[in-house]
Amino acid sequence: MSVDQFLALQRQQAEAQAAAPAEGAPAPDYSAIEKVLGPYRVGAGDTLTVTFAGTDLPFESPVQARIDRDGNIMLPLVSPIQVADREIEDVEDIVTQAYVPGILKDVAIHVELGSFEGTKVLIVGAVQLPGFVRLRRTERNLLMGVVLAGGVTADATGRAKLRRLKRPGEEWTFDLTDPEQIRAAINLEPIENGDMILVEASPRAVFVGGLVNAPGPVLMDAGIQMNLLQALAASGGLRTDITPKEGTLIRHMPDGTDAMVKIDLDKLAACQSPNLQLAAGDILWVPHTVETRIQDWVNRNIFLRAGASVNYNVTGIEFLNRRELQGAGRGSSGGLQDSFDPFGFLLRNQALQNIQNNP
Repeated sequence: MSVDQFLALQRQQAEAQAAAPAEGAPAPDYSAIEKVLGPYRVGAGDTLTVTFAGTDLPFESPVQARIDRDGNIMLPLVSPIQVADREIEDVEDIVTQAYVPGILKDVAIHVELGSFEGTKVLIVGAVQLPGFVRLRRTERNLLMGVVLAGGVTADATGRAKLRRLKRPGEEWTFDLTDPEQIRAAINLEPIENGDMILVEASPRAVFVGGLVNAPGPVLMDAGIQMNLLQALAASGGLRTDITPKEGTLIRHMPDGTDAMVKIDLDKLAACQSPNLQLAAGDILWVPHTVETRIQDWVNRNIFLRAGASVNYNVTGIEFLNRRELQGAGRGSSGGLQDSFDPFGFLLRNQALQNIQNNP
């Protein structure tokens, strides 16, 4: 496909991906979390919704009650009730005992967690939903932060670092594939506002091959974007003994298909074609064409057999450009250029090579 077709396909799939979460990111599955670390225990700063179901209530229901710093809630007609560090079902029992039978004889009491005092933690790296995560009081550990950030991505190494905002020199690293280290992460001192969790990702690379001077993977640091020209430069540039003029970008698309994009290297170097941003896993291949194969054959079979006067330290293209190497000074009316390159196509210099040779 052409570059324009690829850009249109990329936009189409990006819009499809954006439309999927447009309905709102899924809420954290607290029930699954509670199965791992146990039911939530309320504490200072949490707000409880207490619903009274009965006849002839002397006050309106439901009642919103905030747990104060001493762990108490204030409800109508009763003294402060201590509820800190208790599960919701235990809070219901305590509130029921405070009202029945002394104040209310026929009533059912239901307690829900209305809101909680959250700790904001920054989660970055190889997670599904990077950014700030709000942890409940009993969830302030590295594992819960990673879980509430949507879990790790496919390129995660399994290692995660905890960096403390108020204690810059303190850093903890855990292997989340090791149950012992997971236990250690959970038992660590609770996370505080502003702490950061970094989930490490595997090295990202694009793969450049074909008619370049140093084919192979080109590593990209986290957060760094690389474009076509940068990838070519990082792979040593295009070969200068021939004139490559086209490349192929191969990318695995979100829908599972592979897109193959033809790149005009002449237009790319002249800024007449988009300098596409590359993604991890992309393959950039600069293949042989009929022209480059002829040039390569000429370099290896004609110029190296031109006679003892040939300087073997120069390339065939350079030899064509240096008449003194061709014996022109010995009465020759022309040279190998006239004999083997009458149209001059072997002497065309790519703009990319000019950029490479004259940075």
